[in-house]
Amino acid sequence: MVSQKVTVKNEAGLHARPASALVKVASRYESEFFIKMYGYKVNGKSILGVMTLAAESGAEMELILDGPDEKEALDVLVKLFENKFDLNAE
Repeated sequence: MVSQKVTVKNEAGLHARPASALVKVASRYESEFFIKMYGYKVNGKSILGVMTLAAESGAEMELILDGPDEKEALDVLVKLFENKFDLNAE
């Protein structure tokens, strides 16, 4: 299991498009993916789970991955946050 804290950097927060991008990228990997924020833990491969966090710009959360490709997946997901959910910047 690996984890890392990240910050939502885009101005609009983790609304529908960024949440969709996050789920799309996470779904490429076999590892289980969870997001922990404000005491809640949601499935990071579920658009509904991610949307329920209602994460605003500046929100901090912890990405938790567990599985055979966890390190690779974590690196790519952290980069997605750093690039403000721009899929073209991968």
